[in-house]
Amino acid sequence: MSDPPAPAVESAGVLIRPAQPEDVPELLAMFRELAEYEQLLDLLAATEQRLQRALFGRPPAAHALMAERDGSAIGYAVYFHTFSTFLSIPGIWLEDLFVRPAHRGAGAGKDLLAAVAAELRRQGGERLEWSALRWNELALGFYRSLGAETMDGWITHRLIGADLERLAAAAHR
Repeated sequence: MSDPPAPAVESAGVLIRPAQPEDVPELLAMFRELAEYEQLLDLLAATEQRLQRALFGRPPAAHALMAERDGSAIGYAVYFHTFSTFLSIPGIWLEDLFVRPAHRGAGAGKDLLAAVAAELRRQGGERLEWSALRWNELALGFYRSLGAETMDGWITHRLIGADLERLAAAAHR
């Protein structure tokens, strides 16, 4: 699943297109807006250099789509490829889906998510997954309206920082 991204598409005045290197500053600004909304600003450590490398390095670690209206960025989606061992199928993990508040409710979020789903299907993938904060009823309601299934039986785990370093060091014994 490493084909080049699909070309830009426009629907109801919203242009969805693959992010370009010159979009990095605008993406970082929207990352900040999302972090503020999610009350996670203290975790935001992204820099232009790191994001450039992640999105446009060889190979890229992730992909991004931009949503624009009248030439201005109104949202984005960031995703990366996954694989299910039980189903033996490729998939996509949607890391972020964000639409600026003034543009919500007009279809840009659905357009972004549909573009990610179309990209997944174009590359032969069969499973799209993401997470949402439990308190974010606006997002949860939106996802339910699309038919998304809540995976209550799964708990996400994360290792970062010193805990990750400790575990990685255990491999060198």
